[in-house]
Amino acid sequence: MFGSILTIGAMLGAITSGRIADFLGRKGAMRMSASFCITGWLAIFFSKGALSLDIGRFFTGYGIGVFSYVVPIFIAEIAPKNLRGALTTLNQLMIVTGASVAFVIGTIISWTTLALTGIVPCIFLLVGLWFVPESPRWLAKIGHEKEFQTALQRLRGKHADISDEMAEIQEYIVTLQSLPKAKLLDLFKSKHIRPVIIGVGLMVFQQFGGINGIGFYASQTFEEAGISSKTGTIAYACVQVPITMVGATLIDKSGRRPLIMVSATGTFLGCFLAGTSFFLKGYGLLLDWVPIIAVSGVLTYIASFSIGMGAVPWVIMSEIFPIHVKGAAGSLVVLVNWLGAWAISYTYNFLMSWSSSGK
Repeated sequence: MFGSILTIGAMLGAITSGRIADFLGRKGAMRMSASFCITGWLAIFFSKGALSLDIGRFFTGYGIGVFSYVVPIFIAEIAPKNLRGALTTLNQLMIVTGASVAFVIGTIISWTTLALTGIVPCIFLLVGLWFVPESPRWLAKIGHEKEFQTALQRLRGKHADISDEMAEIQEYIVTLQSLPKAKLLDLFKSKHIRPVIIGVGLMVFQQFGGINGIGFYASQTFEEAGISSKTGTIAYACVQVPITMVGATLIDKSGRRPLIMVSATGTFLGCFLAGTSFFLKGYGLLLDWVPIIAVSGVLTYIASFSIGMGAVPWVIMSEIFPIHVKGAAGSLVVLVNWLGAWAISYTYNFLMSWSSSGK
């Protein structure tokens, strides 16, 4: 329950994120999200029972759900065209780096202290946002022409010529406003159904491949396989970052589909090896090999996931939807993603307790 309630909060955050980002602005939405995360971590730190732990986890989940929508949108809106792809991929790399740092720190400090470390990046963000201009596209969209020009000039440099980019953004806003506003049901019309199936399908396969089961319960999985949880967790963290960097460099060179196919093959192999290790353990076969096969499986899985299945579905999602349905489609796809994350994180522990060997 404690593991999966984060994803329930994130689902709610994903549903409301679009409206919040449009109403409060991109910076306002990030400030609100950081406040939810800080409240959540403090509730966990000061908790005296299960209820306050769950409430804290839910609050951090809500903040993460809003962040997962707003941050990529903000990056895409402030970045120059030639850096947009690289900076969007860098966002995914930073997420993986943060997770890896938390994995490593968690092996040397208590969970209550670890909860306090979650507040640190939130405070940095709240302070840093005072020095960052608002999204020029959002300012143009709500009709704040002077602020729009000032923000764009700050982003591009004091002496940069922004006239062409201003004209392009204004043309984009006019085009967007002239198109009919898409509702959720519009996504299921014949002209949109193909990209919706692709976007939703990629998120389903990404989540039901088991990433949140492996991630949430990595230390427990290593312990049950007969290896030190600290050793396994540190190895897990060390594999994620460099492989994600490889994926970031390959995404534009090799194309989206080849990376997804290679990544899916690797995650299958990793799951197969990890499953085989628990199968052998359950039947008392090759017991000396069980820890090696389990670690090899988990590390193969996380390396393969990091190179493609982690970032590429999000990139494809941002590219396949028409401009006027992007908001509705993005909310649907993010909701499906978090729904899958909840299903896996909630059931994984029960399945491992019931029959880790599958017999």
